Amino acid sequence: MKIITHSPQETIAAAQKLGGMLGPGDMIAYKGGLGAGKTTFTRGLAIGMGLGDSVTSPTFALVNEYRGERITLYHFDMYRISSEEDLESTGFYDYPFEENVAAVEWSENIAGFLPKDTVYITINSLGENDREIIIEDGGRFAATWD
Repeated sequence: MKIITHSPQETIAAAQKLGGMLGPGDMIAYKGGLGAGKTTFTRGLAIGMGLGDSVTSPTFALVNEYRGERITLYHFDMYRISSEEDLESTGFYDYPFEENVAAVEWSENIAGFLPKDTVYITINSLGENDREIIIEDGGRFAATWD
């Protein structure tokens, strides 16, 4: 599924719709260069999940947690991760993913360690505000998307 957005607000709105469909155990893996809009998209996911919009890049923290009453969104940045030892040092394996949702920036660095049913989202910059968002979900959300 491919979506074109023309502003950060449109990117957030698209992600918000997806966020409303996510549930415990979902893993989102982002692909896209610096400034593509991964954190902006995560802000929309959080809003759609009912977690608010106070989302920031986890670049220096490695992971930010956005807690709700029933579910948490773990937002990882794997930019500096290059081995399984690095991944283990982040505490990645200790998070209760089966009860929550995770969104992973720079997922290509840990591709071999992601679940087989991971939802892949590629964000390509087409200009200053234009984005091409490709969602690879095995058709899971296609029937409910406009």
